[in-house]
Amino acid sequence: MNAKKLVVFLVAAAALLVLPLLLQTQGNAWVRIVDIALLYVLLALGLNIVVGYAGLLDLGYVAFFAIGAYLFALLGSTQLTDNFEALKAMFPNGFHTSLILVIPAALVVAALLGALLGAPTLKLRGDYLAIVTLGFGEIIRVFLNTLDHPYNVTNGPKGITGIDSIRIFGLNLGRPLKIGDYTISSVSLYYYLFLVLVIFTVIISYRLQSSRVGRGWMAIREDEIAAKAMGINTRNMKLLAFGMGASFGGVSGAMFAAFQGFVSPESFNLMESVMIVSMVVLGGIGHLPGVILGAVLLAALPEVLRYVAGPLQSMTDGRLDASILRQLFIALSMILIMLTRPRGLWPSPEHGKSLKGRKAPDPVPGSTQAIEPGVDTPADEIAGGANRPMSINP
Repeated sequence: MNAKKLVVFLVAAAALLVLPLLLQTQGNAWVRIVDIALLYVLLALGLNIVVGYAGLLDLGYVAFFAIGAYLFALLGSTQLTDNFEALKAMFPNGFHTSLILVIPAALVVAALLGALLGAPTLKLRGDYLAIVTLGFGEIIRVFLNTLDHPYNVTNGPKGITGIDSIRIFGLNLGRPLKIGDYTISSVSLYYYLFLVLVIFTVIISYRLQSSRVGRGWMAIREDEIAAKAMGINTRNMKLLAFGMGASFGGVSGAMFAAFQGFVSPESFNLMESVMIVSMVVLGGIGHLPGVILGAVLLAALPEVLRYVAGPLQSMTDGRLDASILRQLFIALSMILIMLTRPRGLWPSPEHGKSLKGRKAPDPVPGSTQAIEPGVDTPADEIAGGANRPMSINP
């Protein structure tokens, strides 16, 4: 790392560390917006593995977000012990599961369900795959919405309340932290936890991108038939992509439940899946900085536009609905961006596939090798030897 990159890295790190402390001076609402944006960054990075790396269009990704959220809600509240006498006898004070157990549990459960989703869709592509995954997301939402009878597990449309806040080494993130005369708000404490998870996810995604598995995913994205012909196990690679992408969604959902303290099926509707896909596409498919930029913009833009739509509503004496105005502004901004930047705000750099400027070696005097003008030497021909048919055999 050269000096210039080191300085940029240190400045960015310092800015990220002091950002919530500066924002909380203007009110906790701004810090909450940044917290939600970080959760969406986690979701977008997970979906980027499925859509950006493997090229599998998944419109039901919000289902894994919901699975992680409800898993933490059930393990961090009295919902199960209040409705099942056998569990109440064993845990009279309810479940209060540690974060050390919740994150691996959410990751594993979401990954397994992601692999189960990918299993019946291995032969589907394009629009057909999108329809199946969309149906899976809606099935999970309806399932959570109706699983309040005959046994009340999810409390149906009422949702689950009283979810525990996260505790780390005795520090309760649900309460402000006082250091002398200075107070760090609860939402600022959650910010640092979410930031650590985002950094960890970025490192994993970056390593996957440059690994053999990541190259296999990209080969499937470019041409699945050619990838299979080259010996890549496309079935296992697709299942791995679904599972790993879903695991990030499960962890993000668990953090969302702890942060909100309440979950309900309305938080995991189809529009959430559309927004997550839009973050990946708008930022730049397959490019980590672009995905992060798209997630931050689309997560924060609706909240920022509240300060624009409100005055416009008051100017028209309430004839225009503020929520509809915000949706209109978001749609117009996305259309404008996609018209001016069709590959995303921060697309991945082009990797040229043609070897431009490469010249064929000069023939060895006395050899029978003939090279036509403008045609490169085949890869399996030996300079100075006679031409032989191209073959995979030595």
